[in-house]
Amino acid sequence: MSAGERRGHLLALFTIVVWGTTFLSTSVLLRDFTPLEILILRMVLGIAALTVARPRRLQLKSRRHEWLFAGAGLTGVSLYFLLENYALTFTYSANCSVIISTAPFFVAIAVRLFLGGAPMGRSFYAGFAVAIAGIALLSFSGQALNLNPLGDLLCLLAAVCWGGYSVFLKKIETYGYDTLLVTRRIFLYGLLFLLPALPFTPVHFDAQALLRPVNLLNLLYLGLCASALCFVTWNVAVSRLGPVRTSVYIYLSPVVTIVASWLLLGDPVLPMALLGAAMTLVGLVLSQRRRA
Repeated sequence: MSAGERRGHLLALFTIVVWGTTFLSTSVLLRDFTPLEILILRMVLGIAALTVARPRRLQLKSRRHEWLFAGAGLTGVSLYFLLENYALTFTYSANCSVIISTAPFFVAIAVRLFLGGAPMGRSFYAGFAVAIAGIALLSFSGQALNLNPLGDLLCLLAAVCWGGYSVFLKKIETYGYDTLLVTRRIFLYGLLFLLPALPFTPVHFDAQALLRPVNLLNLLYLGLCASALCFVTWNVAVSRLGPVRTSVYIYLSPVVTIVASWLLLGDPVLPMALLGAAMTLVGLVLSQRRRA
């Protein structure tokens, strides 16, 4: 394994650890803000942070590249987060956790169809099956399986959108643009494509709620760390490992969530959940193996 690949694995792992804990911040903020308001604030903070970090414009090498950035912003920011957030108003978080974790499968399909990638080997699909089974044990440990067609479909569409985002991102990466400037432009388009949702979900920011220390700290965590920093680290990981090998780290997100709930909230961890976590890790290792 090269130094670049090791760095890619570490960055992907770091990103998923942060993304797996964002549920804590989001659950706190949902007391005072709607999902759309939280997403807008995340994007604004992320754009501001990336502008401070890299205070210059992105010079496009071709005007046609603008469509790639627009596509990445639409699929990886606007649609992905909106579909996931609104899915949670219809279905159970356990369902969403399992369905969203199918994203690596859709990434593999999208890369194969649109980038001409090599077909995935048996180890990838074996790892996918083991990881999803493990995530199901994690998510449904101690509770019954309840299906909600609309909510579950929205989760599935969110996973498909992440596959689309991975394709746009990989295509952009081939042109050698600065990662921070790329991420900022994607956020700008993500914010732009949120505007059509405003008539359906009015936004009313409460200044008092915004300035409450607990809300402010959680917004800063989501905007600066989970958005600005982690989208950059994820995008760098994709450039080092490729979209498919990076995406399989998504399997770990429910594991991180369970561990964070145990450490920070004192939630019990059942034996079935421990088995599920072990299976998820095995699935990740299998999926990371070279084609076989």
